[in-house]
Amino acid sequence: MSINMYECSVPFLVRALRNLSGILGKGADFAKEQGIEEQALTGYRLYPNMIALARQVQIVSDTAKGAGARLAGMEPPSFEDTEITFDQLQERIIKTIEFLDNLTAEQINGSEDKEIILKAGDKEFRFTGINYLNSFVLPNLYFHCTTAYNILRHVGVKLGKMDYLSGI
Repeated sequence: MSINMYECSVPFLVRALRNLSGILGKGADFAKEQGIEEQALTGYRLYPNMIALARQVQIVSDTAKGAGARLAGMEPPSFEDTEITFDQLQERIIKTIEFLDNLTAEQINGSEDKEIILKAGDKEFRFTGINYLNSFVLPNLYFHCTTAYNILRHVGVKLGKMDYLSGI
C-alpha cells in the first residue's frame, strides 16, 4: 500500500494554520475589548524560560513551510522573525498558507522514503519523509499551536476546544 504524502501533510498543515489564525483573531479582539496593548499578549509566555506567543506562531509557520518545502525537495522560504502584532502574525500565517497552497501533490507524493536532513547547531537529524512528517513535523506543529492556544487561554481569552479543532 502506498501513502499519499500530500494528503497526509499539506491539508493538515493548512488546517492547523487556519485554526491558529482564528485563535489569534480572538486574542486580538480580546486585547481591544480589554484595552490591553497587543504586545503584552504577543510577548506573553507561560513561564520565564518558555518562548512567547509571537515566537510560538513563528515556529508553527516555520514548521509548516519547512515541511512542505522539504517534502517537495525545495529549500524552505525564509521569513524574518520580526512580527510583534496580531496583524503581523496573521500576515505570516497567510504567507505560509499561500506557499503551501502552491505546492502540488506531484511535488510531494513519493517523498515517504526521501532522506530529510535537519541541522540544529552542530547536530544533524536524519529522517525518511514519512518519519519526518509523523515524528517531527506534526508533533512540533501541534505542540506550538497548543502552546499558543494555552497562552491566550491563560490570559483570559475565551477559547474552547472547538477553536483548536475548528474545521472538523
